[in-house]
Amino acid sequence: MNKNKISYKREIHLLRYVFGVGFFLVGVIATFTGNFLGLIFCVVSILFFIKEGTEVELNKRQYRAFTDVLGIRFGQWEDLPEIDYISVFIATERAIIRDFVHETEIKNDVIVLNLFYNGNHRIKAYNTKDKKDAFAVAKQIADILKIDILDATGTESKWI
Repeated sequence: MNKNKISYKREIHLLRYVFGVGFFLVGVIATFTGNFLGLIFCVVSILFFIKEGTEVELNKRQYRAFTDVLGIRFGQWEDLPEIDYISVFIATERAIIRDFVHETEIKNDVIVLNLFYNGNHRIKAYNTKDKKDAFAVAKQIADILKIDILDATGTESKWI
């Protein structure tokens, strides 16, 4: 990991990959058999591979929320405001997978790092399942930005 760049991309659940590949294969087969509506299935399959995330360039003091489509990231860079502190806490991440007929919700516990500024405004900077990794990244950010870390992973929050 680059010391001055923090990046996380929300992972796609296996079931979404399966649906995406399935739609693509149906589209390809339909297109090769002469049904050009299969191209619509191929295009729709791309939607199953969209990922979202955040990048923070600490040395440039910029950040962006991005959308990743097949490895290409779209998002506008913005100046990083004056950060007050970084918070590390456990959250439940939900992913809803839909097709034309079915809907499935998948929940995972993750550790989130938020950069707080101007009171309650926040920037989601990082997301992981590993507590040790979360605190290593939080320390890295805190050292570069010269801010405090709030550990909110336990029953009581404490400053580190």
